Amino acid sequence: MQNWCKKLFIVLAACAAAGTLHAQDNTRGWQVELKKLAFDVTSTEVKHAEAYQDFSEARLTSDSQSAVRGLFDMIADYHAEHYLWTNELLMDYGRTKVRPVEGEKVTNENADNILLTTGYTQRLWKVEDFMGGFEMGPFFNLGYETEFTKPDHSPRKKILRGTGGVKLFEGKYIKNLFAAVVGERDYTYHPAASKLAWEAGVKVEQPVREGVTAKYSALYRKYVSTSEKRATDLSYEFEADARLDVQLYKNLYLAPFVSYYTAKGKYVSKRGENVYVGVSLSFSHLFHEAK
Repeated sequence: MQNWCKKLFIVLAACAAAGTLHAQDNTRGWQVELKKLAFDVTSTEVKHAEAYQDFSEARLTSDSQSAVRGLFDMIADYHAEHYLWTNELLMDYGRTKVRPVEGEKVTNENADNILLTTGYTQRLWKVEDFMGGFEMGPFFNLGYETEFTKPDHSPRKKILRGTGGVKLFEGKYIKNLFAAVVGERDYTYHPAASKLAWEAGVKVEQPVREGVTAKYSALYRKYVSTSEKRATDLSYEFEADARLDVQLYKNLYLAPFVSYYTAKGKYVSKRGENVYVGVSLSFSHLFHEAK
């Protein structure tokens, strides 16, 4: 595995060195954009439910509950003739609180993630007339992943991650399609663990009609080795998202969506799953556009 990784990075370095001969991009300068600020909020307030427990009307007998989920996605990318320097801050948090008729309140987090990444992509080739056009080149990303709140029964997630591979990007339909080798330094537990994985991902956008766009994304990561064996080690994880962005007014969008996540622990017999279906109200804003 180590020899294979060394060969891959030698190939990536050679591609990057050759990129100055083939780069064909005309976009220049900084692009700073709030890609998405989204909120999903629901609330159900039931009063005197204890007096109606023998009734068949669920609206009188249900538990009071509230759910909120927020997503913040901000980028600052620098477009040069032969390369693209990307920077992104992604924050996702969701919480549900249930107030039963009898018993204590229950609070569950259904999303909690902070991801800060910076990356370099070599503009090696530009394809004009195939699948709506796209660019292609080797890339390397460095990221740090953590969370807002510490889980009840485990430490706060703290992962430093380096990713190197090849991708197609900035096309009309293909926004990102890549395959890469991943090196992680996991500081969640002591002592810290070094992990090796490979991953592949895709982001695709399909215009449906004016003001309506279908968006699809998926990511698969497979872990192949770790320096510290723990009961919480994952064998693989997979996530996918599909949504339909409908423009309401200028930069305000309404998007029905479905998100799916699954993962399997190395020492757990069954894989875990999470499905989230909802409607999101989101806002985006372009602060500075690359020309």
